[in-house]
Amino acid sequence: MILGCLLLAVSLPLVAAEKVYRLKLAETWPPNYPILGDTTKNLAAIVEKMSNGRLIIRIDSKNKHKAPLGIFDMVKAGQYDIGHSASYYWKGKDPNALFFTTMPFGMTTPEQYGWFYYGGGLELMEKVYARHGMLSFPGGNTGNQMGGWFRKEIKSLDDLQGLKMRIPGFAGEVFARLGASPTNIPAGELYTSLERNTIDALEWVGPALDLRMGFHKIAPYYYTGWHEPAAELHFLINKKSWDKLPSDLQEILRVAMRSVAYDMYAQSYHENSESWSKIRTEFPDIKVKSFTGEVLDAMQKANMELLAERAAKDPLAKEIIDSQAAYLEKARAWTSISDKAYLNSLDD
Repeated sequence: MILGCLLLAVSLPLVAAEKVYRLKLAETWPPNYPILGDTTKNLAAIVEKMSNGRLIIRIDSKNKHKAPLGIFDMVKAGQYDIGHSASYYWKGKDPNALFFTTMPFGMTTPEQYGWFYYGGGLELMEKVYARHGMLSFPGGNTGNQMGGWFRKEIKSLDDLQGLKMRIPGFAGEVFARLGASPTNIPAGELYTSLERNTIDALEWVGPALDLRMGFHKIAPYYYTGWHEPAAELHFLINKKSWDKLPSDLQEILRVAMRSVAYDMYAQSYHENSESWSKIRTEFPDIKVKSFTGEVLDAMQKANMELLAERAAKDPLAKEIIDSQAAYLEKARAWTSISDKAYLNSLDD
């Protein structure tokens, strides 16, 4: 009897438990932050389901890791496997990182996604982050962002002189060239900074997130956008953590990131539409403005000067700038004859 049991045991196939891979993700956002924070939760849920529980992502919000603008360093050092943030926050770590969020007067979201996935954008981003031992992938787009909340109306370039404004990325450099004093402040400190006059103005995202923050209670002038026509967040991944994953889990993670990135764009568009309707009907004191032609012309001139200076100093920056410009020229011709022409026809 004992011999029979032994023979049966030997004949049965050996089934080993599949290894579970656990990754830690740090995000810039507060806990349960809408839209931006939804994206990381969606990622974790999708990869766990697609991998049948073999890939688990734990999310730490900024209240946990205490460094909302420190995602780059934490992922690079291996303290976290993944980060979710905006690449233009890291211009002090690598100036070329800022090109991959969005650029003033640049591509719209569909145009920029075309550049990322089919126009060489991902390959250029890989060049930048490889030097830091990281990979980077698109992590969700807010669409065209609004130009910000201002205490006073901006009627001329004189009104920008000495203006203290929260505005990150290349747009901050444009404002600085025009005489303003740009700064970058985490989301949780924005309202207090505006309320206490630490800053005179700020830009955040758009109606869906801005109304929740209450900026309109302090700064009633709400300007249309010019600076972030396609604000893309990013997933940063430590290269060593990535290499430890089996190829099938890498592909699951890659597909899941692409899926949640586009879903965030759709959610942003929906939520902004809902909130814009509220602004029109429930908040009559908000004064929606556009910058004057004089101000916009000066912004565009400063932007072109800064791009030329950056390209002259850094060959990789020049490669990225030239790639974006060439793709924008081609894609905008199609945008103009398709979407723009359609919308114009409705106004005729």
